Amino acid sequence: MAEKKVVRNSKRPQRGGSDIQRRVSKVASGWHEPNYTLIGILAVLVVFGLVMLSSASSVAGFEKFGDPNYFVKHQILYGVIVGVPLLWVISKIDYHLWKKYAFPMMLVSILLLFLVFVPGFSLELLGAKRWIGIGGISFQPSELVKITFLIYLAVWLEAREKEIHDYSSGLMPFLIMIGFLVFMIAGVQRDLGTMIVIGVISVSVYFVAGAPWRHLMIVLGIGLTGITFFIKILPMIVPSFSYRANRLTVFLNPDLDPLGIGYHINQALLAIGSGGILGLGLGHSRQKFNYLPEASGDSIFAVIAEEMGFLISAGLVVLFLFFMIEGYKIAKNAPDVYGKVIATGITTWIIFQAAVNIMAMLSLLPLTGIPLPFISYGSSSLVTLFVAMGILINISRQTKVTK
Repeated sequence: MAEKKVVRNSKRPQRGGSDIQRRVSKVASGWHEPNYTLIGILAVLVVFGLVMLSSASSVAGFEKFGDPNYFVKHQILYGVIVGVPLLWVISKIDYHLWKKYAFPMMLVSILLLFLVFVPGFSLELLGAKRWIGIGGISFQPSELVKITFLIYLAVWLEAREKEIHDYSSGLMPFLIMIGFLVFMIAGVQRDLGTMIVIGVISVSVYFVAGAPWRHLMIVLGIGLTGITFFIKILPMIVPSFSYRANRLTVFLNPDLDPLGIGYHINQALLAIGSGGILGLGLGHSRQKFNYLPEASGDSIFAVIAEEMGFLISAGLVVLFLFFMIEGYKIAKNAPDVYGKVIATGITTWIIFQAAVNIMAMLSLLPLTGIPLPFISYGSSSLVTLFVAMGILINISRQTKVTK
């Protein structure tokens, strides 16, 4: 009987041992608590975004669908409810696992880019084919490309860490990959804004991985030439691309044609100026009553400034700055080149989009159509951002602990 009791007691710890062993193995392999500061910033951005979206989209929601809360409901149902569980699950998965699936995920993303032009799947909005519609749910494949191409690029750069200084094995393949995406996204889908974001992400991680400065100058030269082509030369060949040249013209001459091509930016500046220091109050925007184009999308920062004023708007900018600090801190302390590249890419992606969106609303940059991360309406964009944040949080669990 004594022997049986010993055996029975010896087995008891093993029943819950698997969970304990997993925790011990994670600690032994360098896992620790995630970056809660980053998670807190993310939570504030998402909640604040839903509140402001509820206000900014109320007029459009009532006019188009008879429901002032239509857009915020859609954002919660297809963005938050889908994205938050994905974030939680992905934050628990070792980010190294995605190495195995980097190439297949990239192939699927490319297939979806082509699917945009297949009848029965394609959706055309605002004169551009950028969306896929399946079962009443729309999705923008170029948003998915941001994360899948980043993961693929991280694997590619880590594998060529010692060859990245070479033109033939480093720079040329990099330019070919970027060139294909430029053709598909900026050329065929007419989404220059998204392509600029992907380009900035790619260039930032390319040089974080160790590419020399001479490559940087070549890439920047080619990039500026490409942007000039899409803005200045292509509209002369294809008149339907003239809206890009118009945006640059308005940026250089803000008072030009205020009721025509200058209408959007002038209404945005009017909204921002009307807000003053403390704002008109939540829900009291006047510009959202069909005066300001895309009030719930690309122009939502103007509504924020109008309703909440300079102080809250400046606080939002500071919040993104804190996000940048925490994100790059994770990248700096990542355990390997692969993690460093992904963390840098995700942080650059979010901060660059936020900076361009806000600066465009302040007429410090031409209008680009780039949404404000976690704030602007767009469920596919929000879900993709949640996926990216899940990976970034997982990297933060494995960073080198600094004293």
